[in-house]
Amino acid sequence: MKPRILTIDPNNIDIGLIKQAAEAIHNRGLVAFPTETVYGLGANALDSRAVTGIFEAKKRPLDDPLILHISKIDDLFLLAKNVPPEAEKLVNRFWPGPLTVVLEKTDMVSDIISTGLETVAVRMPSNPIAKKLIELSDVPIAAPSANLFGKPSPTSAKHVMDDLKGRIDIILDGGPTEIGVESTVIEFVEGRSIILRPGGVEVDLIKEIAGDVEIASEGDHTIKSPGKYPQHYSPNAKVILVEKGPQQVDELLSQVKRLTSEGHKAGILASQGHEEYYKTFNVKVLGPGENGEICASRLFHLLREFDSEGVDIIAAEEINEEGLGLAVMNRLRKAAGPDPE
Repeated sequence: MKPRILTIDPNNIDIGLIKQAAEAIHNRGLVAFPTETVYGLGANALDSRAVTGIFEAKKRPLDDPLILHISKIDDLFLLAKNVPPEAEKLVNRFWPGPLTVVLEKTDMVSDIISTGLETVAVRMPSNPIAKKLIELSDVPIAAPSANLFGKPSPTSAKHVMDDLKGRIDIILDGGPTEIGVESTVIEFVEGRSIILRPGGVEVDLIKEIAGDVEIASEGDHTIKSPGKYPQHYSPNAKVILVEKGPQQVDELLSQVKRLTSEGHKAGILASQGHEEYYKTFNVKVLGPGENGEICASRLFHLLREFDSEGVDIIAAEEINEEGLGLAVMNRLRKAAGPDPE
């Protein structure tokens, strides 16, 4: 069964179409919708059977917790308790927006959402379509990214259709997403603020509000946040990330020439200004290496574009980890997967 695709102008929202999607939410339907980060796959967070449908549609492991999406800050205190001052300061500064807070859950949050943890992840998106859907549904909406588990997150309705055709009920097509990588996820432990996943809110901006901020080690196997698996966001093609500083162009060229000689169909994900070095190969420009915002907005789209061309190996350059560059490099490292031991 094909999902219904409802095309909505985010600057002139058709409330009738949003009401159709809200009705589906209340009837245990699955609705894909745009946020400012990526497209989410939403279900009624207060209905455990509906939430189970998310895991089934995405083929998502049952130990990977979901983020709850709300439309007003007051709802945070229905879903979470013992909210520390640092969390309140951050949500007052960055909500609505691409920040997810992990807090001790209340009894309203089912174990299937928290995957048995005593915590819940909550955020308030700023995309007007997402906000209106949550508001008219009048329930928190559980929503991971609207893709098959482990694949690059969807930044357009087409990406959702490519992955989930026949698995969901409605796609709200609000055009391409703005940021292109998921929200920043942060938890609060004994007065410490710990970033579990870098994302759409830059770490330096969080530090301005919360003071000292730690970034969780990839060796921390306690999964309190989506995207904490060692391999994630991966296209069908194998991703090789070349992090060699000034030598990265020579190293990448060497690897791609070897792979091509072995019969592989290789693609190169390059920083702007380096594409001339790779002009004899299939090269796509991620963006200026020092501009994480542009690179973030293009990343998942380009990984999926390589897949559509039948590329079997993608060699990617590193970019500067300032600003959203940190989130981009996190996603590229996850896409490449852990180094073989």
